[in-house]
Amino acid sequence: MSLSVNELVDRVRAAAADKQPLRIRGGGTKDFYGHPVAGEMLETGGLSGIVDYEPSELVVTALAGTPLAELEAALAERGQCLPFEPPRFGAGGTVGGMVAAGLAGPARASVGSVRDYVLGTQLLNGKAELLDFGGQVMKNVAGYDVSRLLAGSLGTLGVITRVSLKVLPVPPAEATLRWACSQDEALELLHGWGGQPWPLNASRWQLEDAADAGSGVLHLRLRGAVAAVQAACQTLGGRAVPGEVHSDWEACRDQRLAWFAARPPGHDLWRLSLPQTAPVLGSGLANAIGPLVEWHGAQRWYQLDARDTQAAHALRQAAHEAGGHAVRFRPADPAAGERFAPLSAALARIHEALRRSFDPHRIFNPGRMHP
Repeated sequence: MSLSVNELVDRVRAAAADKQPLRIRGGGTKDFYGHPVAGEMLETGGLSGIVDYEPSELVVTALAGTPLAELEAALAERGQCLPFEPPRFGAGGTVGGMVAAGLAGPARASVGSVRDYVLGTQLLNGKAELLDFGGQVMKNVAGYDVSRLLAGSLGTLGVITRVSLKVLPVPPAEATLRWACSQDEALELLHGWGGQPWPLNASRWQLEDAADAGSGVLHLRLRGAVAAVQAACQTLGGRAVPGEVHSDWEACRDQRLAWFAARPPGHDLWRLSLPQTAPVLGSGLANAIGPLVEWHGAQRWYQLDARDTQAAHALRQAAHEAGGHAVRFRPADPAAGERFAPLSAALARIHEALRRSFDPHRIFNPGRMHP
């Protein structure tokens, strides 16, 4: 049932009084992400609509239940976009869910993350209070930036009811180049280009033949001024890919590429977040399928048999030793174990202090991030 803001406030107030857990839900397209949550459903779909849009100011404000597709269509009409390409994973994704999940698409390494574009939010906290944070300009923060803190919080701090976002013009030129190379060679190329003034926007490397480690393919997307894209195409080499490759980047954004679709039954999808300069991970990963490498080397996807706990441990360890962490992104079994990397003692204390401040009765999505 879709609720108004006042109805949401009443529901939260009643839940806090009864210590009744609530499961916050937008479009449900990211229900797989994080641990399962028990509790009464609290849907935000009734909070829908673009409240304010100033194309000349590059700012849009929308209610949390606004379909992401509706927002992107409105921006496209004015030649603007959400540069971080939030994954949609389905037709029902919402603006609030986009912020709460904190996920970004292929362009993340070049343009920034969700939190970099959040200017302000309205939050319904665990005391049934409506709180406003930030605003509609970039330089509006004095003290702790709560609006950006909500990006990736998975609804554990409160119900996002409204969001103000910075948007950008659609780049005037785009091109995709392709190289046949190994993962080592792809990372070397990307690291070299990273120190040059090229309009790099997104990259993707994967094996063409799982039996041949040298048979991979690197795709590089360029976006920017016409002259800059043309100069990069002439200098970087590679083979130009026809314009219809745009659909491949869309498929990568929403995990509809053949690599994702071919995940065997009973296999978990793992996401590794690493420094861009991290080398190829090989030790102990012989049983893993992959990787598919994005973000110029900073995001790497693997598939593992969910029963192989030793391989999962090796994957987490390899990510840690490389300076990053591993997340069980899409488990084959909803009842699977720990999804996210364990928190350090210091970070766990910060998480707990934030939860006590925003949700003292622990009613919002309890256990979604860490059981």
